[in-house]
Order: sequence, then C-alpha cells, then structure tokens
Amino acid sequence: MLFCGINPGLMTAATGHHFARPGNRFWPALHAAGFTPRQFRPAEQEELLAHGLGITNVVARATARADELTAQEYREGGRLLAEKVARLRPRWLAVAGVTAYRVAFDDKRAAIGPQERTLGDTRIWALPNPSGLNAHWTPTALAQEYGRLRAAAFTEDDGA
Repeated sequence: MLFCGINPGLMTAATGHHFARPGNRFWPALHAAGFTPRQFRPAEQEELLAHGLGITNVVARATARADELTAQEYREGGRLLAEKVARLRPRWLAVAGVTAYRVAFDDKRAAIGPQERTLGDTRIWALPNPSGLNAHWTPTALAQEYGRLRAAAFTEDDGA
C-alpha cells in the first residue's frame, strides 16, 4: 500500500516527515483503521515499511496550503506518481485528497473510495484529506474510510 499526500506542508518540509503538522489526522486515522499496531509519530514514518506501507506526495513543492498549487503542478505530479507506481508496483495507491486525485489524473467524477482507474495492476482509492482544514471529515469518519480501504485491501490480498 502506497499512501500519497497532496504535497508537503511547511512543517513537513522543515522536518522531512510526512503529515508532520501537529493536529494532522493522518497518523491517528492510520492507526484507528488498523494499519499500524500503535499510533506512529511522523518521525517514525520509516517504520511503515515493516507493515507493507509506503508514503509519498502528488506534488513535491511545499506550501502552506494545497490551494497554492497549480493544475499544471498536479498534472505533472500525477505523471511522476504514475511512474513511481510503475516502478514500485504496490497493490494499492491511496491518495489522501480526492480533489488532488481528480486534477492529477484528470478524473472530474472521482469520489471518495475505490476508483475504476488502475495504474497497471495497482488499484487506486481516493481518501479524504486528513488535514484539519478538511473539518467536515471528523476523526471517526476518517478512521472509518481508512478502515474501508484496509478491509478491501486485506480481503483482496489475503483472501480473507
């Protein structure tokens, strides 16, 4: 499973750790959904690999807010992400930000959840952005959606 944020925030750029801003709900949602045995801190992101999880971004440029990015940056990021997926071949790509997914992959109809599009054999799931700015997704709702992804991935991968 390759998780993909929109782009590094300023705190992430300063620390080198994904979803590093205090209050970002990615790490709690990941744990609550059962992907990790405990809630990891951003500085522990390398430990995700031991659980079959990776993490990246659609766009590499750091900004204070994702709305500072251009459509061209998203499209180029989508192209580079597709190359990364082709190289790494994860079973699932989970994009944490449906709007970023829509622009990066030119899919205006994409909704939260599994996507029809694949990248080779890699299935895609659009997740809600875990930023606190996305407040209409509560921590509980985020954990439930991440849990739907986990259930789908483990059902497909493990035959459970």
